[in-house]
Amino acid sequence: MAEPQQDARNREGRPREDRGGPPREGGYDRGRGDDRRPDRRPEGPPEIDIDKLVADSLYLDNQAHGIVSRMRDMDSGTKSQLRRLYNAVRRACRAPENERQHEFVMLRARLAYTIARHSLRSMDTIEKLLLQVTRKNDQRGYERFRDLFEAIVAYNE
Repeated sequence: MAEPQQDARNREGRPREDRGGPPREGGYDRGRGDDRRPDRRPEGPPEIDIDKLVADSLYLDNQAHGIVSRMRDMDSGTKSQLRRLYNAVRRACRAPENERQHEFVMLRARLAYTIARHSLRSMDTIEKLLLQVTRKNDQRGYERFRDLFEAIVAYNE
């Protein structure tokens, strides 16, 4: 038995609307480069490894370069927004030891707000890293996070 030939008609026999591309298959449109494929995870910013960041200065430098290049490609964030966040990072690092983790938790909230308000999707990596640093609650991790942010500000000038 031959398979019924698919034409430009829907199940009810009415002509299908022409959308300017091939018929949709499997929940995505192959002809338009639509990446909502079930077998593909959405690409996000690359993860930054906190242990590597603490141990390797070149890794820190490379990550700062990568973030700045993503910022230039993706976002319209201003240098003053970045400087404001960097100043908040510096204040959090100077906080007394018993208050430091709380300051970084609040810094993460401020960063999340700034990212959402100004559509700074390139800073998602920094937000994830800040969560790792805060959970670890290590003085060296806080300092290296500050160094990374300082490098980002410097390379963004």
